[in-house]
Amino acid sequence: MLVLLPPSEGKAAPEAGVPVDLAALSLPGLTGAREKALAALVELSAGDPDRAAEVLELSQGLRGELAKNAGLPTAGARPAGEVYTGVLFDSLGLAKLDGAAHARAERALLVFSGLWGAVRITDRIPPYRCSMGVKLPPLGALGGYWRGVLDGVLPEVAADGLVLDLRSSAYAAAWRPSGAVAARTATVRVLHEREVDGVLKRSVVSHFNKATKGRLVRDLLVAGLEPASPGELVEALGQLGHRVEVSARGTERKPWQLDVVVAEVH
Repeated sequence: MLVLLPPSEGKAAPEAGVPVDLAALSLPGLTGAREKALAALVELSAGDPDRAAEVLELSQGLRGELAKNAGLPTAGARPAGEVYTGVLFDSLGLAKLDGAAHARAERALLVFSGLWGAVRITDRIPPYRCSMGVKLPPLGALGGYWRGVLDGVLPEVAADGLVLDLRSSAYAAAWRPSGAVAARTATVRVLHEREVDGVLKRSVVSHFNKATKGRLVRDLLVAGLEPASPGELVEALGQLGHRVEVSARGTERKPWQLDVVVAEVH
């Protein structure tokens, strides 16, 4: 099972220590592209702050991120699973997993990134500010930039197992499973069901969908369940107490679409 996650905008504070070693990161096929992206981000962030803030879509209160970006080559690095924070990662709770569950997380989780392309939670990286939606000179739109590289790397990583795609749309643009991989990929939509004037109504959950997705992954990891197909995933999540419905079956052109229905949003 391969689980694709978005990163978080917020990241843990930098710490002193050994800087990132691009050659030591997983998915070595991305090394050259990572070197170019890092150099481009550092150059941009060290230059005209007004231009850099505009490109990176930073508010006045976030301009301090430019100095951090400019110092990335020498900044202390830590495992990506500790760098990324936010709703999804809080609900996932990597630090609280036992040894066996954490080992499964190390094998299964892949976090997409505007700067690194995609990383495992054990990959040591510094905190940075660069979303996938950025048009980073001279590389252009990062979604397209990374798609050109990830298309040649991720099908082998996905192998012949289930791909659980929990990414947001901006990060999904960096790699779209196709062919046989798409047919065994499942995306998830979270729906809030409630009664209004005696009638059951459903609405798509926006912000809190991240918490639900984090809990789904955590429950699978803790239970030791590693479904091999979207159908097995539906059964596994049902066993864990989640209400899951198939809204569309996958084909070689389009992944499965699953709806997770919740009565409460939190």
